[in-house]
Amino acid sequence: MLLEDPNRSHVPAKRNAVLTRIGKWLQDRFSLEEDKEDEVAVIESISRGIEFRGINLWTLIFAIFIASIGLNVNSTAIITGAMLISPLMGPIMGIGLGIGINDLAMVQRALKNIAIAAVISLLTSTVYFLVSPLHSAQSELLARTSPTVWDAFIAFFGGLAGIVAGSRREKVTNVIPGVAIATALMPPLCTAGYGLATLNVYYFASAFYLFLINGICISLATFLIVRFLGYQPKLYPSLDVARRVRTTIWVAVCIVLIPSTYLGYQIVRRTIFEQAAKRFVATECDFAYRQVITYTAHYSREQPRLELTLVGEPLPPDSVNMLRAKMPPYGLNNTRLVIKQGSFKDAEIDVDALKNTITDQVIKYSQSSIARKDQTIDSLRRYIELTQTSRLPVTDLRDELKTLMPDVQTFTAANSLVMNSGKARPDTVMLVYARFARRHTVAERNRLKKWLQTRTKSRKIKLIVE
Repeated sequence: MLLEDPNRSHVPAKRNAVLTRIGKWLQDRFSLEEDKEDEVAVIESISRGIEFRGINLWTLIFAIFIASIGLNVNSTAIITGAMLISPLMGPIMGIGLGIGINDLAMVQRALKNIAIAAVISLLTSTVYFLVSPLHSAQSELLARTSPTVWDAFIAFFGGLAGIVAGSRREKVTNVIPGVAIATALMPPLCTAGYGLATLNVYYFASAFYLFLINGICISLATFLIVRFLGYQPKLYPSLDVARRVRTTIWVAVCIVLIPSTYLGYQIVRRTIFEQAAKRFVATECDFAYRQVITYTAHYSREQPRLELTLVGEPLPPDSVNMLRAKMPPYGLNNTRLVIKQGSFKDAEIDVDALKNTITDQVIKYSQSSIARKDQTIDSLRRYIELTQTSRLPVTDLRDELKTLMPDVQTFTAANSLVMNSGKARPDTVMLVYARFARRHTVAERNRLKKWLQTRTKSRKIKLIVE
């Protein structure tokens, strides 16, 4: 009979004990029970923020004006300030809370008040943009016309943070302002008002859809946390009402997620295409006798298009074909390459881009010209220094030589370059010419040469004596 190893039976027990300790540590670390506010107090707090009347209504109007001005002048700081003032979070969280505790009366009251707030916000922003002298759509405004799935995620996680902070006994004061900034309920309504003022249906529909995304996701986050915290729900009047509520929740989630996911997917594809086009132009479109003054990447699901506008010598057809052959490695397989050059009568030229390009070229040319002049100046300076250091004191040498050899009549000395046929670099030789009143012996000439070598510290001396 085989005996069971007693140590083996302890292995599962040890593993279970470790897993139990880890589970308890995680439960204690991530528990929402600590500092949990009383359920009734939380419901009363959120319920008070639902109603739009008096100070809440005036605060909303003032915040709408501030946000509209911020969008009009393209100021992020002004828009952020308006979002901090906005009281729109109250009825939106009230919708989620009412659904979470099955309080249909609270849901109806919250829906009524958020509808009133939305209408007043649209009217206020529309009036502002009608009387404003600035009518162009700035980048801050355009940013609210392209809702994506990321906006849904931001609103959802912001709503989670907001309801968790609101359910604490000691309120976390920096959470609610942060949620108001991150979820950005106010700017989309102002952008929708701009769409009404300018009769731009696309701006109105896109911005209002972004507002719906934020509102529904915040309400969904509030609903989930309320259910997670175990708030006591009320009983629905009937099963049919409960079924309709659940169906409404799922329909709202689908309205948010399906279109925004599709739009987000298209934005990702457009961004990837634009980055690939930018890399292609920067790497492959550096020409010798022509310059790309501007390029435009037009994204399309059917066939994207990359337009290059050139100045300088026309690009030959063979070079254009070579450019097209280089596009697939950059992910531009199905992209149509359009090159505008020569006559620009029908082309739309970006004057600012052209000015910037010309300015850049002038700056580059000036910098290279200055660099060449600096090199020339440095070379001349080194030559002057070398000439000054290598200049021989001919007068002093003549006077000293006259003391040694009084019969000297003419004397001169200079450093000269001597080219040898077998060497690529020249040699420096000191040429010395002297004429005396009498003929000197070879020994006297050698003595003169050694004196010159010692005096001038030059090893190569060519002495010419008459």
